[in-house]
Amino acid sequence: MPNLPKKEIDNEYAAAIVAPIEESGTPIDDPTGRIVDFKQVAQLQPKPLMDAVTETSEEPPGSGAPELSQHFTPRKPQILRTVATSASPGFKLSARSAAFLKKHYPDANAANWNDWRWQNRNRVRQLADLARMIDLSTDETAAIEKHKGALPVGITPYYASLLNRHDSLQGLRRTVVPVLGEYLQAAGENADPLGEDAHSPVPGLVHRYPDRVLLLVTNFCSVYCRYCTRARMVGSVGERSVKKADIELALAYIKDTPAIRDVLISGGDPLSLDDERLDYILGRLKQIPHVEFVRIGSKQPVVQPMRITPALVKILKKHSPVWMSLHFTHPDELTPEVAAACGRLADAGVPLGSQTVLLKGVNDDVPTMKALMHGLLKIRVKPYYLYQCDPISGSSHFRTSVSQGVELIRALRGHTSGYAVPTFVVDAPGGGGKIPISPDYVIGHENGDLLLRSYDGGIYRYPDPGQEPGQLEIKQ
Repeated sequence: MPNLPKKEIDNEYAAAIVAPIEESGTPIDDPTGRIVDFKQVAQLQPKPLMDAVTETSEEPPGSGAPELSQHFTPRKPQILRTVATSASPGFKLSARSAAFLKKHYPDANAANWNDWRWQNRNRVRQLADLARMIDLSTDETAAIEKHKGALPVGITPYYASLLNRHDSLQGLRRTVVPVLGEYLQAAGENADPLGEDAHSPVPGLVHRYPDRVLLLVTNFCSVYCRYCTRARMVGSVGERSVKKADIELALAYIKDTPAIRDVLISGGDPLSLDDERLDYILGRLKQIPHVEFVRIGSKQPVVQPMRITPALVKILKKHSPVWMSLHFTHPDELTPEVAAACGRLADAGVPLGSQTVLLKGVNDDVPTMKALMHGLLKIRVKPYYLYQCDPISGSSHFRTSVSQGVELIRALRGHTSGYAVPTFVVDAPGGGGKIPISPDYVIGHENGDLLLRSYDGGIYRYPDPGQEPGQLEIKQ
């Protein structure tokens, strides 16, 4: 095995892909396509990316999350250029992507840009690099300087190209650039609002519903959303990391529990795993007779569409049927690259649904939400869930009232295609599960008829069998 110079290995990302196999002792491909022993990576010291900044791994090996310097000098980022062996053939750079690449990564080329591993290694993680790309507000700068612990700043070059340089209130920018509101805890907020830890029979598995489980296979995401339900653990280190032993224990639990027929693979982002590990997990699940339904929850096709390579598509087809729940937030995400990525998945027979979180100042108005839902249908993604924002610590600046979500659904139902109307749900705190909430279209009963209110306010009678004639209370 070649003894690679330490300076040639990107510790942060190498550590992220090593975590799932750290106990296997198997050599792996490092992010540059070379072979590296995971023990060698584990012994590396973090490599500073700018002066006065200490960077550590997001997943083991490592001892902490990145601490960003209080004083920074904008500079050109270090470019890790490689032969694009994992690039996505056929992905054409949009004019926007090409301009961003030329301006901010002049030493890279289109093949690099279309390489998902290059995107991961060159994520924007430091204050100086972000300040070079967008005009940071005082609020944003102070929030980044204050950050410690889990949920670090992490934005792929591709997704950074979608951010508005001058407008700190742009929807997408608010979802990935911290503000000081993250450090304010409102009543009812906590680190684990859905009670996942309390419903975890083994590490990395949440068993909340009788026939379904949530399998957490990584804590790594290419882009960290500031409203993440698992903010307590993504990008974290130490005991919350997902190890191969944890995954094996979770797979054994699924195998030994015949009631489980549905497995949702999540994290972190499962598509941030390399093809071999994802293939292994899907293959193990397919060997369990009582597992009928496998889903993958991911934002990778949205924040890093070049991850949807022909090799990945081949794996998904091999383990068919595999469904995919994609996390879309705003119509600005519906780029030509994302359309191409979703097209590859749909052409491979992967059913696609969207899960959107309702966020104040991001997508909480009718024109934005309707544009997003219509755009999803155009790229063959069915709007599935609209989530009320979970009460994680520091999320109050993102949460709308529940009634606002109801009114959005009312504005969609009947005013656009039924396929474009998601189910609005509140994921009940404490582990109660998803509870659908919709406008009240039932007025009441009268003389054996059910009185209904249509989308445009009309009142209609429906003969309701089993109702005794006579007048009942009518809802106002």
